[in-house]
Amino acid sequence: MKTTRIPLLLCALLAAGAAAAEDAKDAEAQPQGEDVLIATVNGTPYGLDLFRLFFLERLQQSQGQNSPELQEQAFNDFMSLVVASQEAARRNLEQDPDVGVAIELQRMKILSNAVLASMAEEIEPTEDELKKAYEEVKENASQTEYKARHILVKDEEEAKNMIEKLDGGADFGDLAREHSLGPTGKNGGELEWFDANQMVAPFSEAVAAMEKGTYTKTPVQTQFGWHVIELQDSRKAEPPSFEDAKQQLTALLKRQKLSATLAEMRDGAMVELNEEVVKIKATDEAAAEGSE
Repeated sequence: MKTTRIPLLLCALLAAGAAAAEDAKDAEAQPQGEDVLIATVNGTPYGLDLFRLFFLERLQQSQGQNSPELQEQAFNDFMSLVVASQEAARRNLEQDPDVGVAIELQRMKILSNAVLASMAEEIEPTEDELKKAYEEVKENASQTEYKARHILVKDEEEAKNMIEKLDGGADFGDLAREHSLGPTGKNGGELEWFDANQMVAPFSEAVAAMEKGTYTKTPVQTQFGWHVIELQDSRKAEPPSFEDAKQQLTALLKRQKLSATLAEMRDGAMVELNEEVVKIKATDEAAAEGSE
């Protein structure tokens, strides 16, 4: 193998490493228990699997936008990580208590993530559970959606002035384009279809109390300013079909079951607390017993 003082530039080996990093199936193609060497730095070998994991993290941070520039930067950063970690080892920084605690925390996080992923794979919601969850989704989805537009201004007096102009026959869209501070002003104040949960309470409450084709006769205040709102239309939201929702329902039930299992594990663990450090909050039952 060629030995060189790498000036932290992309080498030909990276192309194979990055391509493998993009597709998890490539990892399965490698012989079990055998890692391909990517480089030996100052006498220490580093495997392709290690770089693949590093590159995948970078790929996720870039939201999956792979490019030659990203590959080069990732390889350069990986090599910087290598030489910096080697220097830390030379200085025996692993013996530093703060460093040791940080390493242990990262070890725990990695193991926790690994076991949670493994446990999630073992959970298979039944068809009945999925259908029950779907009925709950349908019930929650059967809510009203609104189509509205608004004029957002800085103070109440200006909002009242907008209402007076509307009462006098002014066009709502024209007023919004001329006066509204919100990003929708340029579009005449038009909002996309929304439900009550998507808007701050004063806004959604005002809309829910309105009749189609009317506008608010008094300004509505939110943390963004003062609004004049016109309700254009309303409709009942259509829930997705069971088949369309099945994948998301499966993931939801897996998370719920996993959370319940973790709670059981936590409650069932034998824990001896150092009460000089951890203050115990008495339960209502224990407090009642203590008062007798």
